[in-house]
Formats: sequence, C-alpha cells, structure tokens
Amino acid sequence: MFSSIGSASDGVWAHLADTLLWDYIAQSLMLMTGVGLLVLVLGVAPAWLVTMNRFPGSRLLEWALVLPLAMPAYIIAYTYTGMLDVTGPVQGFIRDTFDLRFGDYWFPQIRSLGGAITMLSLVLYPYVYLLSRMAFLEQSVCVLEVSRTLGAGPWRAFSRVAVPLARPAIIAGLALVLMETLADYGTVQYFGISTFTTGIFRTWFGMGSSTAAAQLSAVLMLFILALVLTEHWSRSRARYHHTSTKYSRLPQIRLQGLRKWLALIFCAAPVVLGFLVPFLQLAYWAWDTRHLVDFSAFSELLFNSLRLALTAAVIALVLGLFISYAKRLQPNLLMRSSVRVLSLGYAIPGTVIAVGVLIPFAWVDNSIDAWMQQQFGVSTGLIFSGTLVAVVFAYIVRFLPVAMNTVDAGLGKIRPSMDDAGRSMGMGSWQILRRIHIPMLRGSLLTASLLVFVDVLKELPATLILRPFNFNTLAIRTYELANQERLTEAAASALMIVLAGIIPVIIISLSISASRPGHDART
Repeated sequence: MFSSIGSASDGVWAHLADTLLWDYIAQSLMLMTGVGLLVLVLGVAPAWLVTMNRFPGSRLLEWALVLPLAMPAYIIAYTYTGMLDVTGPVQGFIRDTFDLRFGDYWFPQIRSLGGAITMLSLVLYPYVYLLSRMAFLEQSVCVLEVSRTLGAGPWRAFSRVAVPLARPAIIAGLALVLMETLADYGTVQYFGISTFTTGIFRTWFGMGSSTAAAQLSAVLMLFILALVLTEHWSRSRARYHHTSTKYSRLPQIRLQGLRKWLALIFCAAPVVLGFLVPFLQLAYWAWDTRHLVDFSAFSELLFNSLRLALTAAVIALVLGLFISYAKRLQPNLLMRSSVRVLSLGYAIPGTVIAVGVLIPFAWVDNSIDAWMQQQFGVSTGLIFSGTLVAVVFAYIVRFLPVAMNTVDAGLGKIRPSMDDAGRSMGMGSWQILRRIHIPMLRGSLLTASLLVFVDVLKELPATLILRPFNFNTLAIRTYELANQERLTEAAASALMIVLAGIIPVIIISLSISASRPGHDART
C-alpha cells in the first residue's frame, strides 16, 4: 500500500490533492472529534452510575447499556433516516397534528455531519462503557474510602479519583471508537459525508484508479498510526496506580428523590435511542413488508453470511490461540513486537484492508495464470482475488486482534505455576495447552469466537470490494436496498444482523460484571 505512494496514477492523485483531499481530512477530523466527545459522555458517566449506585433499573442497565453494540452503525443510520426524514412518520405526525406544510417548521437534518456523529456515537459508546465499567469494578475500595475521609463528595470522588485511575481504560476505549469511526463506510456514505473511506471508494470505482485509491489509503493509515501511537503514549504517561490489593464489596449508594430518576433517564437514554427505538422500528417494518421478502433468496443471504462469519471466527480463534500461547512460551522482544504488529489489523478500516489485499492477490493470480498459459495453455482465472479466499483473508487481518486479545486476556489469568505443574507431570507445551489451558479458557474462547462472528456479520466495506460476482450477504443486501431508498424492505436483513449480535454482547457484559477481584464478596 505504502509502495504505491510514488506510483503514477494518471493525474488522479494530483486532482485529489488539489480538490478533495483536504475536505476528506477536515470532515474525518470533525467526525472523530464529535464522536469522541459524545461517547465519553455516554460511556463514562453511565458506567460509574450503574457500578457505584443503586437506582430503579440499575441492575438491568448494567448489561442493557451494551446492547447498542449489536446494532451496526449503517443500520441505525438507515432506520433513523426512515423515521426522521421528510416523508417519515415523525415529520408526518408533526404536519398532520399542527396542520403544517413542509418548510413551515424547522426540523434537524438527519443526513448531515451532526446526524452521522449522533448515529455513530449511539452504537460505539459501549466500547468506552465496557472498558470504563471494567476499570471501575477493579478499583480498590480503600482509595475511594480515603477520598471520602478527606472530604470528597461523590462528584469529586468520581472526577478526581475514579476517572484518573480509569484513564488508561477510558483512553483505550476511546481509541477503539475513533478507529471504528475512521473505518465506517455505510453511515458516512449514506449521509453524504466526504471522509477517507468514501473517498477511497469513489477513487477506485468512480475514477477507476486503484493506484490513487491505494495512495489515499496510505494517507489514512498515517491517521491510524497517529491514533495508535497516541493511545500507547497516553498509557505510558499515566501516573495513577492502585496501591492496595483490598477488594471488598463496592460501596453502592442508593440514590434518593430526584437524583435516582435523573440517573435512570441519563443511563436509559442511550439504550432507548441506540437500541430499543431502532430495533422496534425494524421489527415493525419487517412485519409490514413480509410479503415482499423473497424467502428463498433471503435464506441464501443468511447462509452466505453465517458461512463467512463461522469460517472467519474459527480461523481467527485457532490462530489467536496459537499466537497468544506462543507469546506466553516465548515472551521475547521479537515475539512481543510481532504480536503488536498483528494487533494493528483492527485499527485498519475494512476499505484499506480490501485495497491492501486485492492488489497483491491480483498480482499472484495474474502471475499464476500467465505461467499456466505459457506452460500448459490453461487459464486458471482468479484463484484468490476472485473467490471467497480474499474475503476471508481480509476478515482475518481485520479481526484476528479481537480473538487474539480476548484469548491473551484469558491466558493472563492462568498462573505460570499451572504450566510448571504440567511440566512436572511430564507434559509437553502442546499437551499443557490441550489438557490444562483450553479447558480453563472455554469462556474466553467462546467470547472471542462470538466477537469475531458478530464483527464479520456487520462488516460492510471489505465485503463490498472483495466479494465474488453474484455473491451477497445480509449486510450487502441491507446496504443495497437502503441505497435504493427501500428502507422498509431492508428491515428484514438488518433485523437478522442485529438479532445475531444480541446474545454475544450480553455474554460479554455479564462476564465483565463477574471479572472483579473479590466478586464473590459482592454477591
């Protein structure tokens, strides 16, 4: 990809640099800034409220706040557009109720930069919420008690003690959100926002220049690299540490009066707006348009989606397990550096990965085809770049870090003494993995596979670019129907994607609640 920077692009790159490049940069930066600020509000404060306080519905909201993670950004964008657009039910109700015509009243434009910021924030804030909640759960009671003896009230304890201690986790969650924001294509394309991902698509398919698209991808990679380095720098600069290993029952304040209802509204709003409202609207549309759904074609879409998701999940899980275990066995600088490089895959947008995969795969295919024709007079066609091999490979590059990091976290909780005990019984390294680690890692392995499964189901740009001819998935079909303004018909396929993601995110949330040291003391 970076090798394309000096390549000729028939003037396309020069045109982009003179006209559109700075627009891509400005819009991407504004989108990242808006989403970053909003997810901090929606993620950190609710995590503290449900962890440290009790109010009506707080136990339900502990896991419900994660549900928007099952809702792909492009699907919530399509749903709210159908609801809030000029021809939608909300504006129709306003006109009918107050006897108004279009233009007689002001209504916020959903297809705008502000709309894109809101849509992305509503489905991405769970990254910040999950990591913040985990950090709050792991904090020592002693630190909070000391802050109270020094006269700090609940607000000062939160802002001056809890948040600084949780800062590395909050920054890590924010970095994931910003990476996902840069990687988004469906939402920004549908809303007409000029970002790097839409620019790469236009350059490749509109201007017909794969070289200029690769050059644009290289510029985007510089932004990704800056984000990753900033996140690592922030963690290395942190100077807040836990000094106690006492993890007793967390003090949970029972809110009274107006405060409990304000806490309920504040914590429930992201769930209602980010999951409940769009889910119910999709369910209504799916039922209303059930007679328009070709169930024979729909079953093929479902089969294609599940087949790709299962294949990628299994491969990513196996590779993630072996790589994480290899790092445990050989924790040297080379191994740690290699794992860190592999971990960058999740930070790379699907659009960029697709560009990076297609160019070398096409070169390999052309080389094999030319050699076969020269030697045997047989054309092999596109063995890699024209089949699902390229699609699955792109998924693995993109989502292997998800499986690897989840398994690595599980392995980190297994004491090295377990390995020593296995060796004392004459077991080799792979026997220890099979007979000791894998049984203890069942929860982490299940979570890792489910995460990759859901992420692949939601992935859109890489599938759009790399899929073989006449091959569709639920995500692509939803995107195609929405682009044709057939939003209600897109509801059935969109709903299937959402339903597939609900169970995994609930499992993740419950596992985090049980992850606190001394968890039994709470229950």
